[in-house]
Amino acid sequence: MPANLTLEALREAVALDEIDTVIVALVDMQGRLMGKRFHAAHFLDHHDETHCCNYLLATDLEMTTVQGYAATSWASGYGDYVMKPDLSTLRRIPWAPGTALCLVDLSDHHTHQPVPHAPRNVLKAQIARAEAMGLTPMMATELEFFLFHGDPRAHFDAGYRDLRPTARHNVDYALSGTFADEPVMRALRNGLYGAGIPVENSKGEAEAGQHEINVKYSDALDTADMHVLVKAATKEIAAAHGQSATFMAKYSHRHAGSSSHVHQSLFKEGANAFHDAGAEHGMSETMRAYLAGQLEHAAALTLFLAPYINSYKRFVTGLFAPTKAIWSLDNRTAGFRVCGEGTKGVRVECRIGGADLNPYMACAALLAAGLDGIERGLTLGAPFNGDAYAAAEAPEVPKTLAEAAAALDNSAVMRAAFGDGVVDHYLRAARWEIEEAGRVVTDWDIARGFERA
Repeated sequence: MPANLTLEALREAVALDEIDTVIVALVDMQGRLMGKRFHAAHFLDHHDETHCCNYLLATDLEMTTVQGYAATSWASGYGDYVMKPDLSTLRRIPWAPGTALCLVDLSDHHTHQPVPHAPRNVLKAQIARAEAMGLTPMMATELEFFLFHGDPRAHFDAGYRDLRPTARHNVDYALSGTFADEPVMRALRNGLYGAGIPVENSKGEAEAGQHEINVKYSDALDTADMHVLVKAATKEIAAAHGQSATFMAKYSHRHAGSSSHVHQSLFKEGANAFHDAGAEHGMSETMRAYLAGQLEHAAALTLFLAPYINSYKRFVTGLFAPTKAIWSLDNRTAGFRVCGEGTKGVRVECRIGGADLNPYMACAALLAAGLDGIERGLTLGAPFNGDAYAAAEAPEVPKTLAEAAAALDNSAVMRAAFGDGVVDHYLRAARWEIEEAGRVVTDWDIARGFERA
């Protein structure tokens, strides 16, 4: 779905004093919005481009200027990127009064070529690859998150101690159990819809204070754009109501994690190319080859579905996060599930990703693997039946970030799809995460060893 504001409509809204601020935002490696707030009048006069420091695609979650990247460093002086507004993403932001937002694409300040490791550019390259095959990638992401009592700044000041979810028990599908959170969730649904994001529904998820929000199926780039805006809106609207939201994959070892399942299909000439009414399960040869590609490269693409140390703590038996890279028919214990079996809506659902993923990189990696399967005509094996957690011989989802990084590093297919520079850039991010985690003394270390070591 296109964003809901044209340049001319923005001009009219500014003249009527309805909009005075335009956020111009890039998406960083972590899938967050970074950028500037412009006075709307200035944006109207100078909307061709602006600039930002290139360190924005070489930091960690804490905005540390991490060294070891080929693209930028202290030695190269941390120069500029060009931020080129994509006016098709211009939209009102109802939860921020008088505000509109426009996403940008990044190019090199000197060569004016697209920055290859910029997440939006990475996804656009894989979409172009599919389009060259006559295919249009269609996707949707399901986002889960937790709501907590208290302002985010208060939690920061308290060291994130004594976090209290807004519910006290499992609220999965529970209408009465989520009633107290409805002021936040209603504002979120309506705010997103007012921003041109076609929300379908929200629901309580399988933990205390956990929610899921679902947005209508769309083309892959639009889906990723909407995903980052859903996360930003959730945090801002929750904070406005005195609550906090987290999209961590696993905020507590005592509770289930939060996922971001990715639904996928490829369309050709306006119809679902995954559907073949005469084939078993309604799955076309294109779909079978696409899924076979994802299964073959599941380990190599996991880093983009689970990008942090914490991400791997979500993969626990019996908590609906998959531990096996196998496919099934409507079976939530497998890493890849076929939904809509036998219908025109048949699609692949990848269940490996956590809510902490970068949607551009996750969708690009899934596309790269699936398109390789189509190009090579890979054969899909039989679906798994039963409890995938108990399938001892089934291929495992990587258990650690280090294991996922090694698989990506050694993947000729992913390197060919993204380019060595892009792969090495994200490997550096993963290895920095591992280095940082390895040096930090945790609460677990102290509780376990303070007295007994």
